[in-house]
Amino acid sequence: MASVLFSPITMRGLTLPNRVVVSPMCQYNSNNGSANDWHLMHLGNMSLGCAGLVMAEMTNVNPQGRISPKCAGMYSDENEAALKRVYDFCRQYGVAKLGVQLAHAGRKGPQMPPGAGGKPILEGPDAWTPEAPSAIAYDAGWPVPHAMTKDDIKRCIGEFAEAAKRVDRIGYDVIELHGAHGYLAHQFLSPLSNKRTDEYGGSSENRMRFAIEMYEAVRAVWPEQKPLGMRVSATDWVEGGWTPEETVQLAKELKKRGMDYMDVTSGGLHPQQKIPLAPGYQVPFAEKVKKESGITTMTVGLIAGYQQAEDIVASGKADMIVLARGALWDPRWAWHAAEELGAETPYAPKMMACHPKLRPQLFPKRAQAT
Repeated sequence: MASVLFSPITMRGLTLPNRVVVSPMCQYNSNNGSANDWHLMHLGNMSLGCAGLVMAEMTNVNPQGRISPKCAGMYSDENEAALKRVYDFCRQYGVAKLGVQLAHAGRKGPQMPPGAGGKPILEGPDAWTPEAPSAIAYDAGWPVPHAMTKDDIKRCIGEFAEAAKRVDRIGYDVIELHGAHGYLAHQFLSPLSNKRTDEYGGSSENRMRFAIEMYEAVRAVWPEQKPLGMRVSATDWVEGGWTPEETVQLAKELKKRGMDYMDVTSGGLHPQQKIPLAPGYQVPFAEKVKKESGITTMTVGLIAGYQQAEDIVASGKADMIVLARGALWDPRWAWHAAEELGAETPYAPKMMACHPKLRPQLFPKRAQAT
């Protein structure tokens, strides 16, 4: 039987050659928000054949919205020009479609990059006062954020739209909005971090308002033929937090407004979360969202096996699988999965010399076919 994982999927005017996606992965290596040679190497490498779609890392819409001083941004001409250089390489030499994840870290910044300990930055030139739905620190010892006013909310939503215009000028195919992992939009969604008493807090409908308005503002400036999705944590893994049922309701509301997909993950909001890690542990959340809302879904989280990925998509539990550490471990994941599953997938022209069809003696399945 033909592989479903290696069948095309179309969203608006974009057709992906397969259902494999490289996840946005924070690199903590930007200079004032701008990409550099590291990003050229990292994303350029992925674009050569790791997946049908390669997403650039969480890219923040204002300096205050970064997780760390080394995080990516899309709020200046310098940011735009630097990422354009990376994009141009990926487009010239790669075969993947290309996307950017736009975000704001809210109360989870500023902190040191994970490799430097990940501790909050409380003072000094790299410190800033974070903004969030409510003046609730992420954890003990973290800065207390400024509770956003309605003018702050309006300004921030406008910053998402302005960043999207920059991403379009660069030429990207897809934007994903980050509403997961405890960052700003997720902070509005969860009752654990949102204690507002105005129209942006309280009921589920009110807590969803920021995420919906963020989506609507970006959709209004993002070209009609280009897909727009959102990553959402389906659960906080903490009692009293955001729930899978609310995630389904948000998916329904966004689908009504034309959103093209939901990238379903979990956690990241609260330090007391208890996550039962296991291969494919988040797949049931994507399956629930897909079946109950009808929206196209991506699933992520400890997916590495080729047959595992095939089975997820073939059984209808999700439409696409998303790799992060698996892609770092194997930047040619799609090539290797295609060989295992008896499928074909694009190779960058300058990489064709290594295509298995040119050396079938090393690939038993191809040798048998000849």
